[in-house]
Amino acid sequence: MGVGGFRTWSGLGGAALDLVLPRECGGCGRIGVRWCEECAATLRDHPIRLTPRVDPGAPAWALGPYSGPRRRSVIEIKERGRRDLAEPLGDAVAEALTHLVRWGELHHPTRRPLVLIPAPSRSRAARSRGGDPVRRIARAAREVLPTHCVEVHSALAMTRGVRDSVGLSAAARATNVAEKIAVTRAGVGLVNRHVDVVLLDDVLTTGATAAESIRALARIGIRTNLVLVIAGV
Repeated sequence: MGVGGFRTWSGLGGAALDLVLPRECGGCGRIGVRWCEECAATLRDHPIRLTPRVDPGAPAWALGPYSGPRRRSVIEIKERGRRDLAEPLGDAVAEALTHLVRWGELHHPTRRPLVLIPAPSRSRAARSRGGDPVRRIARAAREVLPTHCVEVHSALAMTRGVRDSVGLSAAARATNVAEKIAVTRAGVGLVNRHVDVVLLDDVLTTGATAAESIRALARIGIRTNLVLVIAGV
């Protein structure tokens, strides 16, 4: 599983983006570049194993702790509309998946297809952000992985009644999402397929959303191999 080099930011698309976004690094704020080599190197480091307070039912991994360029980039893409960060974050996710394949946590995608499932988010939150940033990151990762062996499926959706989880305890977060994550038609299409499934999210705080997502998939016979997030709290 090869990962392409660091992407450059040029051409008409980059020029147009400069009209609406400041040219500053999404990981550290450095002026003059949207994503610097130092931040890229930080996110390319080996993924780390997490021990969430709520056991998600599958191994949980992160690119690193919720600090530095990982923290800033998540805030920038989610809260400040930095859609351009999907590509460097996707590169970092692809690199982490490469390590996990090498370590035997996943099959090589040429032997068994790899399916990335973005963790579900509240519809209101996605609309306010102009779409789902985790889905963008997943698609960007697919672009630098063997695309004929890697798929992205929006297999999960939150139903009504889920509120913002900021400030909630682990127990309250679990209650907040309990039985409120549903499998979509795209998810049903994965039943009886021999694939490796990775649940992808931006931040893992307690593990409650990941746990409920994995339970929802398991109820229809889909096994989740692991959880991968940009940052772990």
